[in-house]
Amino acid sequence: MEDPRNIETGYEIPSENYCDQPYIVVTNDGAWLCVLTTGRGLEGDRGQHAVSSRSLDQGKTWSPLVDIESADDPESSWVMPLKVPNGRVYAIYNHNTDSLQEVVTDTGTTRRVDTLGYFQCKYSDDNGLSWSKERYLIPLRVTQIDRDNPYQGKIQYFWGVGKPMIHNGKAYFGFAKVGRFGHGFMATSEGYFLCSENVLTETDPAKVEWELLPEGEVGLKAVHDVVADEHNLVGLSDRSLFCTYRTIEGHPCHAYSRDGGRSWTEPAYMTYTPGGRMVKHPRAANFVRKFSNGKFIYWFHNNGMKWYNQGPARGSRNVAWLMGGIEKDGYIHWSQPEILLYEPNEFLGPSYPDFVEENGRYFVSATQKTVARIHEIDSALLEGLWNQADLNSLVQDGLVLNLSGDALKAGAVVDLPDVPSLSNDSRENPGKGAGASFSLDFRVRFDNLDAGQVLLDGRDEAGRGIWLTTTDRGTVQINLRDQRMGVTWDTDPGVLQAGKDHHIAVIVDSGPRIISFVVDGVLCDGGEARMYGWGRFNRFLQDVNGAGKLTIAPSLNGELRTLRMYNRYLRTSEAISNYQSGR
Repeated sequence: MEDPRNIETGYEIPSENYCDQPYIVVTNDGAWLCVLTTGRGLEGDRGQHAVSSRSLDQGKTWSPLVDIESADDPESSWVMPLKVPNGRVYAIYNHNTDSLQEVVTDTGTTRRVDTLGYFQCKYSDDNGLSWSKERYLIPLRVTQIDRDNPYQGKIQYFWGVGKPMIHNGKAYFGFAKVGRFGHGFMATSEGYFLCSENVLTETDPAKVEWELLPEGEVGLKAVHDVVADEHNLVGLSDRSLFCTYRTIEGHPCHAYSRDGGRSWTEPAYMTYTPGGRMVKHPRAANFVRKFSNGKFIYWFHNNGMKWYNQGPARGSRNVAWLMGGIEKDGYIHWSQPEILLYEPNEFLGPSYPDFVEENGRYFVSATQKTVARIHEIDSALLEGLWNQADLNSLVQDGLVLNLSGDALKAGAVVDLPDVPSLSNDSRENPGKGAGASFSLDFRVRFDNLDAGQVLLDGRDEAGRGIWLTTTDRGTVQINLRDQRMGVTWDTDPGVLQAGKDHHIAVIVDSGPRIISFVVDGVLCDGGEARMYGWGRFNRFLQDVNGAGKLTIAPSLNGELRTLRMYNRYLRTSEAISNYQSGR
């Protein structure tokens, strides 16, 4: 059975080979208009250019590509759409108008010239069927980071991924200015926004006026390092603006503006709630969007790696997680995250998403750099995120074991519901088969957290099966072993306390092959102890039934109070609902 979270199940958006930032607007004739950056080579190669395509069936099929700029002309990249009230669509993009062939870097020169030049735009008055022949310059005010570049601002380095949005009668979009090219390509960067009021009403594009924000000489920076980019923003109901952006510090940053973008709060790591736990994220796109119901979503990768999807951080863009946001007292409060999309090859992954809302349905586009796709999002996932704080019912779907009281006396033995193979991999279907998933959900009190305690034991004489233990880090660990291999993963250190009642959900999800823990309604994210709070298991791990029996608390210093097993993965929101149902 196909897993809709598997990115390969989506509908493909056309491209020439390389493809990035598949951003979509719904046009006045009901079509989906996607603009993207594409090229026959790889990212940054010559011939990279801005194109568009239309879909009349919510992304299932697409028209042939239409050039916004020709591949034979100077590079045009990082195109973003803005639809204004009269139906006109602007395509805004970097353009190497001067046809530079190379520029100075920290170590010499580079022939990559797609992240510099000028912001240019073209427009379509026929819902994206064609684009204006003339392009229109969007001037960029020179600031200190420009003057500090090798050309003293006479050539500007920059690029944008912050899809334009309309707020309080003005259009805004975010981008980053780059001070130097070097290690990691963008060696120094900071964020800015372009804002226009008359773009929403002016029919002569030559008369459209744009203002660079924030005011002054300095943009939105990282907390400690010198890299801060891919700024994107949403509006709040009190007319404030909220922005997220990526860093190389293992955390994204967020900022609020209470004056229309003219000034912003000081650089700060993004938190789930004001003053709360910090969000973890590598050097990758992290995007925020607002839907018509006034609620928000946030795309990120939920790990603390500090670099691109390469080297030691390879695989850090797989999987894509989603949080839901609710506005309270001028701030966004974020939910615990859910898995949205994954790639069967753990070293690859989706990025640079956009979100489409139409007729009560929600969709996400994303790229893997050589293929872009569109997926529908299960609305139940979104509703769960937005309503997490109020969920308090016991989840019944997939419940195959539900024990409490005398059934959980130490040493009791119960039948273990059958766990089908965790892998459906085959020679004909390598890496794509999502096997069975399961979840364990229990309440426990520990007298102490000494290592070696056994909460549950389903092993047979050969050591195959499922068992739960405590570790020397004061954590609870799940152990899975079949006839060939085993895997372990545990809760984050520091979340368990002796003498306290805890609710723990262990989710073994065979789609992305991830084990995660939700402890007392909070998804483990690794904290300060490790980069990841969730772990992967081998795609060839199969039968973990073991003895077919579970021995209850054979060596637990404490009490197991409830035990439930589900024959599927629980969503994070469902685990939280179970936790809150027993409070």
